[in-house]
Amino acid sequence: MKNALRIVFMGTPEFAVSILDQLIKHNYRVVGVITAPDKPAGRGRKLHESAVKTYAKAKGLPLLQPTNLKNEAFLKALEALDANLQIVVAFRMLPKVVWQMPELGTFNLHASLLPHYRGAAPINWAIINGETQTGVSTFFIDEKIDTGAMILQEAIAILPKEHAGQLHDKLMHLGAKLVVETVKLIAAGKVTTTPQSDIKDHKTAYKLNKENCRINWTTDAEAIYNLIRGLNPYPAAWSMLYTNGEELNVKIYDAEFIEDHHHLETGRLIITKDSIKVAIEKGFMSLLEIKLPGKRKMDVKSLLNGYDFKSDAKMR
Repeated sequence: MKNALRIVFMGTPEFAVSILDQLIKHNYRVVGVITAPDKPAGRGRKLHESAVKTYAKAKGLPLLQPTNLKNEAFLKALEALDANLQIVVAFRMLPKVVWQMPELGTFNLHASLLPHYRGAAPINWAIINGETQTGVSTFFIDEKIDTGAMILQEAIAILPKEHAGQLHDKLMHLGAKLVVETVKLIAAGKVTTTPQSDIKDHKTAYKLNKENCRINWTTDAEAIYNLIRGLNPYPAAWSMLYTNGEELNVKIYDAEFIEDHHHLETGRLIITKDSIKVAIEKGFMSLLEIKLPGKRKMDVKSLLNGYDFKSDAKMR
């Protein structure tokens, strides 16, 4: 059955490239790739192509970049690929007319242990919420977001100091393995599914925005630390820095908690020649990697070599 599979792959970021690459390396026939349209990016606003497009072009794979997944011309082009299986990894919600098209169905890889962390940012929220375990799941797509019948699932530990970028890479490789295993089952006609459990307290992977990426220095140290590592390297936790009569939006990529007793106002900065510490409950959050507006990301020692903080500097 392997040779009879005609796969359309749908994805956009680097995470999806690893999965597509494994399908090609396992000699599965990918008859088409669907990815996002090119978008303006950077200071010059030049059109930027997705990581999946770059890979597909290099491999000579047929490529479609629809702006509207219900567009008649796109649907005809998709149908003309004559796929009997579709695989979706980090793409977008599909209309029913698309996901029900292939004979063998459309399955999705999601970077969480479903039903927990359905939604846009499962890797980030697992760390932000202090989870010690996450994983990857494959499931057949249905009308709702990340709710379809489960095919396979595999768990992995989240290490205490692991940040989102590191976990992303681990899940990317684990996900590639799980997708290949899922395709093997489908090719052999041995796939079985299990309905997702309908638990009321499942955790959600909300879309990241400016509000939920801001550091609240009045929360406990663990919550602050988990937010910082859960948003590193992208989009990065941020805070308002008040110093030198300026109000600056700064991004914080790495930090460590130092337990200590003090009577300082929350957010007050303690600056030495090689450290920046933020006063919080029960101690200080020592900043290790930071980015000021218009500057590159740098370690704190390098920043202090060229930037002066006033004695009243604080974070809010």
